[in-house]
Amino acid sequence: MPINQQQKNINPGPISFLVFSASLRKDSLNTRLAKIAAAVIEKNGGKVDFANMSEFDCPSFNQDLEINDFHPAGAVEFRKRLLANDAFIIASPEFNGAMPGFLKNTIDWVSRYRPQPFNEQHALLMSASPSMAGGNRALWTLRMPLEHLGTNVFPNMFSLAIAHKAFTPEGNIADATLAKRFEDNIVAFMNLVEAAKHYPCIKKAWVEFLGEVPDPVTERVE
Repeated sequence: MPINQQQKNINPGPISFLVFSASLRKDSLNTRLAKIAAAVIEKNGGKVDFANMSEFDCPSFNQDLEINDFHPAGAVEFRKRLLANDAFIIASPEFNGAMPGFLKNTIDWVSRYRPQPFNEQHALLMSASPSMAGGNRALWTLRMPLEHLGTNVFPNMFSLAIAHKAFTPEGNIADATLAKRFEDNIVAFMNLVEAAKHYPCIKKAWVEFLGEVPDPVTERVE
């Protein structure tokens, strides 16, 4: 084995994370939470690709627009950033008990690519909300389409309740116990992603329903 290949195996480099807030609002609580997540990743030796939701925003999905493999610019950018990183983190607001419609719309557009880019990705979901539930309901609605598309969604989601009072003037989580829980959760996710990258298991083909009749229209095996 060449020396440079040996060195690559011994020093594989830091794992990289796409981190973004699924909010278009300028003073978003979720953007604050996403920035803290990015700082925790860098503190613990990871690389961060921090993005704004405006970079991924797409027109309403319409299959009639898919002429000559058309994808809107937001979907092109999201796919590129997904594939360029080892995992992704979304801090999502809650709109009427669910994730924002524009986030679901972007996921729908990106899912039209082949190979389907969410399959076998790793994701961590978090939210910040003024409500007592902390946006937890939005995370469950976000988890469903991502897992449907083959994403390995980290079991422990983080919901910051009463978020309008939860940050220090410097932008950190004010409660020390919550701050530690937040960091521990991200570090656990980082460890999982690192293990999956450097010690991969046997990969499985993914189908929408295991017993479905194969058909070019519905076949999702990648």
